[in-house]
Amino acid sequence: MNKKDITIAVIEDDENLRFLISHRLKTEEYEVIQSGNGLEGEKLILKRKPDIVLLDWMLPGKEGIEVCQSLRDAEFENVIIMITAKSQDVDKIDAYSLGVTDYITKPFNMDVLVAMIENKVRYFIPKGNTDVYNFGDTEHHPYIHSLVRAGKKIELTILENRILLHFLQNKGRDVTREELMEVVWGYSSNVNTRTLDMHVVRLRKKIETNPDKPHFLQTVRGLGYKFIEDEVVKEND
Repeated sequence: MNKKDITIAVIEDDENLRFLISHRLKTEEYEVIQSGNGLEGEKLILKRKPDIVLLDWMLPGKEGIEVCQSLRDAEFENVIIMITAKSQDVDKIDAYSLGVTDYITKPFNMDVLVAMIENKVRYFIPKGNTDVYNFGDTEHHPYIHSLVRAGKKIELTILENRILLHFLQNKGRDVTREELMEVVWGYSSNVNTRTLDMHVVRLRKKIETNPDKPHFLQTVRGLGYKFIEDEVVKEND
């Protein structure tokens, strides 16, 4: 996908920082839209549907995390990167559950921000692929972040979608936690194995008949996970 086809929203009330970020992203040939207010930024995002949102935690009008939650409630599924100050005490586990894709902490190097965005573009931005994956009696439609089982649609979060897609593309292979974290989150120094395991638990509730004794998404002790389909499996959870 050409960078010119990717729109990034910069929602940041610090005018100088917003200018610097926007200028650098335009230099990188991304299309940039921007706002310095939470309420106005939310309306702009819902209207323009940018591929990536850079969202400051503290905003006038409406705080960033509230904007994020409202966007997810409105079924906005694209990447949201939260910008936080180093001094802010942020409960990142809860924020991930509310729909934050990743974090970057002020002050940050612009090269690091660009690298993070390029990683999100590589792993998260749809590339026109409409493949459907099947396991058991379930269909996975990654391009709409959904499962279909018995004619019913089951919504997946962005992260659940990415985790499941990686497993379905690597059936029967041991996948380490480190590999999965890199594939799902890309460049990030903030994600830990606890966060990953939390998302796996939630994914199991959507794909397994009995999440406490998973058939498909098996734990490989001391290593990570393995997706096993249509075979007799040993319980190793």
